[in-house]
Amino acid sequence: MTTDSGCAGGERAFRLTIAYDGTHFFGWQRQPHHPTVQAAVEQALCKLLNQPEVRVLGSSRTDTGVHAVGQVAKFKTANWPAEAWRLPLAINCLLPDGVVVRRAEEVPMTFHPLRDCLGKHYRYLVYASRIEDPILARTHWWVRRPLSLSAMQQAATHLLGRHDFYSFQSTGSPRKTTVRTVRRLEIHQQSHLDGHLVSIDIEADGFLYNMVRNIVGTLVQVGVGRATPDWVAGVLAARDRTVAGAAAPPQGLCLMQVFYPQ
Repeated sequence: MTTDSGCAGGERAFRLTIAYDGTHFFGWQRQPHHPTVQAAVEQALCKLLNQPEVRVLGSSRTDTGVHAVGQVAKFKTANWPAEAWRLPLAINCLLPDGVVVRRAEEVPMTFHPLRDCLGKHYRYLVYASRIEDPILARTHWWVRRPLSLSAMQQAATHLLGRHDFYSFQSTGSPRKTTVRTVRRLEIHQQSHLDGHLVSIDIEADGFLYNMVRNIVGTLVQVGVGRATPDWVAGVLAARDRTVAGAAAPPQGLCLMQVFYPQ
């Protein structure tokens, strides 16, 4: 897909891979009177390219407090004469703390971060401990009870494959269909300070609004012993949001990667 020409003349399209700490942003999407990642990137590009307006289209509208290391965005300009790889070095000096452009590639003008997406990978971190971790508190959900890793892993098997995930969709962003294919759902844990850090990696062809956080909240109900692993199959079949666990808080969620055709 890369078509880096490194020459001036005519409008060009660029794909950016962006990482950010979402703690102090009201999500990705531009909002009036609130700081957002999209607005920060657009403002930096306007300064860099000496343009009054630059529109950036992102692959995922992450919510307030949600992080990313693999957000993908596209913009077009006729004002960048150099190679694409030089863009991150220039724009990162103009971005606010907590946002960086990791990579830039020149792409065909027809590239679309949303329509061309084949899937996404999210990671959610849960810290299970009676004592808080004050250093990394904004990157995980602190659960004050031990979690059964084996029970959560068993519960997760019910969610693999193609299903109707209506029970795991929050209101606010209607879709034509609530059927999605979860290609990977892996749960691991490691010792961390006074407890265990549990990582939940979910890859799917698409996600409903708050789907990952609702899945995590449901799996944690199993992990703390409030429900059995087979309960998750019933939640999935019910097609009723009220029977699933409460949504996990946003700070534990990170967009890791967005997949596109090679």
